[in-house]
Amino acid sequence: MFKVSKMFIEDYEQIKDAFNEFDDFWSPENLKSELQAENREYVVVKDKEGLIVGFAGIILSVDDAEITNIVTKKDKRRQGIGSILINELIKISKEKGKDNISLEVNEENEHAIKLYEKNGFEVVGRRKNYYNNKNDAIIMTKYF
Repeated sequence: MFKVSKMFIEDYEQIKDAFNEFDDFWSPENLKSELQAENREYVVVKDKEGLIVGFAGIILSVDDAEITNIVTKKDKRRQGIGSILINELIKISKEKGKDNISLEVNEENEHAIKLYEKNGFEVVGRRKNYYNNKNDAIIMTKYF
């Protein structure tokens, strides 16, 4: 039903004008910059019609990887797309020889926290008032 593949600038072009259907946190310009930056890997999930329904990315450091964003199209959420994206980022991180993969998530985002826990991430820290000087960021890591 869904197909995952590397994200290219052509994929960005497909979603940039409808970006608000995916993300309220980043802008299309943020994503374009990330796609062009070094040490980044981005993937997309497409439906059977070839339309993008989700995307995610990581920063690859010397020993580890950090998830920058995992986004599912708002009307396609709760269909397993997030897990597909997470598993692909884990696979890439392992293939690149990383020891672990980490992320930050808003403490209010209970659905995301449950998704990450389900995929083997554990809480390793907290950043106070990280989101909008109000909500804490929960730092989660999956060790390989």
